[in-house]
Amino acid sequence: MIELYSFALLAILGFVLVNGWFMPRLKGGAVPPVEPAPLVSILVPLRDEERNVGLLIESLKELTYPKMEFIFLDDGSQDQTLDLLRTETKHLEHSRVIKGAPLPEGWVGKVHACYQLGMEAKGAYLLFLDADIRLRSHTVEKTVRLSQKKNAGLISGFPRFPVHSLLGRLLVPLQHVIIYVHLPLFIANHTMMSRASAAHGSFMFFSRCAYENVQGHRAVASSLVEDVHITRAVKEAGGRAILANITNVASCYMYESNREVWNGFLKNIFAGIGRSYLVASCIILFYSFFFILPLPLAVWGVLSGSYQLGIPLLITWMMRLLVDLRTKQNPFLCLLMPFSSMVLVVILVTSIHRTRVGDGFEWKGRRYK
Repeated sequence: MIELYSFALLAILGFVLVNGWFMPRLKGGAVPPVEPAPLVSILVPLRDEERNVGLLIESLKELTYPKMEFIFLDDGSQDQTLDLLRTETKHLEHSRVIKGAPLPEGWVGKVHACYQLGMEAKGAYLLFLDADIRLRSHTVEKTVRLSQKKNAGLISGFPRFPVHSLLGRLLVPLQHVIIYVHLPLFIANHTMMSRASAAHGSFMFFSRCAYENVQGHRAVASSLVEDVHITRAVKEAGGRAILANITNVASCYMYESNREVWNGFLKNIFAGIGRSYLVASCIILFYSFFFILPLPLAVWGVLSGSYQLGIPLLITWMMRLLVDLRTKQNPFLCLLMPFSSMVLVVILVTSIHRTRVGDGFEWKGRRYK
């Protein structure tokens, strides 16, 4: 039986290995200039982001692309975000700061902020960023080139995640694992099948045509996982969406505290699978059987002297290590895979419960159902 179980894990490892071939990579280093260079609008919504404003602006100052405009929207911040934006952008050319309108009924806060930014943008390309992302200097050139090469309406990618809190280490880099294990990247990147879609809201690079074809963020006004849903909308409208490996050029300091990690994942995890109880049940069974079970098996193997029972855990670690190396994460995080899976299951169950009882989710001072 253990041989069959190990073979199943090896099959998943093989899938992860092959699956990665179908994700294009934005490589590090300089590239030739894009000629002619279309205007790119860099669009950043911010709400209570005073800790990120300075480092974000410093990162954007280093960008080398020749034709950019920068638009920052303060979405009703209660801290010093707006004042800091006005101060820090004085030395960022072609930049402006706008105040967001009150949130209309039926809209999610970030989605409404992005919609307003899209209406203000003049670029042939629109790059929506989160405040906690940092870019390497040649990021825009590389993304424009990839978009033109692939004739893509949308380029998105999961950045590298520097993590510090305990829950951050357990959960945030797991986003990469979920993509490599569950998303068939050949289908996602080479077909118009909208269900096979993933994106990360911290880095969304649209061609203006593709963005306007779906009426911008208005198409996903009420979505808590607007990045995935607008990607599906782009495909359904006939555009091509590409999920790229951007870990060489982008880092996202996503969630600073354990509380932020918990609330962020709680808000997104059940909504991200369409609030499907069937899908949630499959995920719980899958992670419990393939990624949690190997740990007690290995412990029992050590205690009983049946060391072959440790093989599934070794395969699980290898799988996670492969993903972490591809995505520039700390390779020692692979050792946490069983514990990461346990916490993922707990958060999914909690998110389901919150949804069923109607408690909703709180984020940035707002509550969503």
